[in-house]
Amino acid sequence: MASSNFVDYVKIYCRSGKGGAGSKHLYRDKLTQKGGPDGGDGGRGGHIILRGSKNYWTLIHLKYARHIHAGEGEGGSQSRSFGKEGDDKVIEVPCGTVVYDAETGDFICDITNDGEEVILVKGGRGGQGNWHFRTATNQTPRFAQPGEPAVERNVILQLKVLADVGLVGFPNAGKSTLLSVVSAAKPEIADYPFTTLVPNLGIVAYRDGKSFVMADIPGIIEGAAEGRGLGLRFLRHIERNSILLFMIPADSVDIIKEYNILLSELQQYNPELVEKQRILAITKCDMLDEELIRQMKLELPEGIETIFISSVSGMGIPELKDLIWSEINNDSNKIVEINHRPMHIAPLENFYDDYDEEEEIIEEEEDEDDDVSKYKGIGWDEL
Repeated sequence: MASSNFVDYVKIYCRSGKGGAGSKHLYRDKLTQKGGPDGGDGGRGGHIILRGSKNYWTLIHLKYARHIHAGEGEGGSQSRSFGKEGDDKVIEVPCGTVVYDAETGDFICDITNDGEEVILVKGGRGGQGNWHFRTATNQTPRFAQPGEPAVERNVILQLKVLADVGLVGFPNAGKSTLLSVVSAAKPEIADYPFTTLVPNLGIVAYRDGKSFVMADIPGIIEGAAEGRGLGLRFLRHIERNSILLFMIPADSVDIIKEYNILLSELQQYNPELVEKQRILAITKCDMLDEELIRQMKLELPEGIETIFISSVSGMGIPELKDLIWSEINNDSNKIVEINHRPMHIAPLENFYDDYDEEEEIIEEEEDEDDDVSKYKGIGWDEL
């Protein structure tokens, strides 16, 4: 997928439908001059609904359609007839989408399953007709309830990709090369840093028709959690991974130091990432002989499973697949629910200014029929 088409952050304006007004009709026909109240209730306004869909991979379909309006409910009528409900507006999003309030930064919901639906903004309730307000002392009420007004809300949608294995490493550590070798993905590969600008997903085939999903994110540099390089823009994509595959090239000056830097950046961004199962892969080992590999094993970090691989020659790739498959099927490494922290609005608004330009929301002048102040009946706040 082209980098310009990968959109994992978008801010949208949502407005639900207002409820229809109740009817204050009094029954009349040629034989009845003074019939009782028979006004029906107004219809409910339309909801704004989020629905998870496996057919979407990014949020690009919302980038140029950021104003979402639901249908309005119709008013009630005579013979206690209910008004028509407003049409709901369904927003389909890829699985793994997280929703935040754009004003406060509070977490709202998380869409992880195909077909999962969440009501993002509720439509206004329809007003009750004068039929409901008849009493022994007021048998012909000439008032009815207005419908509840529409609800407006600005929300931020963030995509956190779903994968079994996340590749973590500095630029040019061989992450994209490994993904291109073990899967059919075609990430950009070159001999300069930051060739990967967007996350890439690949389905890795295993034995007996089994497979798992591997995610490659742009390289991490020291200070990424503070915004250096591509910063925290893509660190969130590894929060859902079952295990993390750290990749450090064999020609690194200090493998332990680079490993500790990567671990520190993940911990600063989200301490929960450190608790995930980790595997260390020493890449570009086709230039090493057995003697050098034995010496390097003495200088590797302790407490982590380590494997020497070469994506070019295929060295250690089958063993790496076996190790990954074993770890992701370990019950202790299953994907668990992550705690979504409140979003810091101000820094992110500045960070995403390059491709998330803020648009002014032009408020439409409402007709006189929309002014609930003209109703002299019973309002919702008086119930």
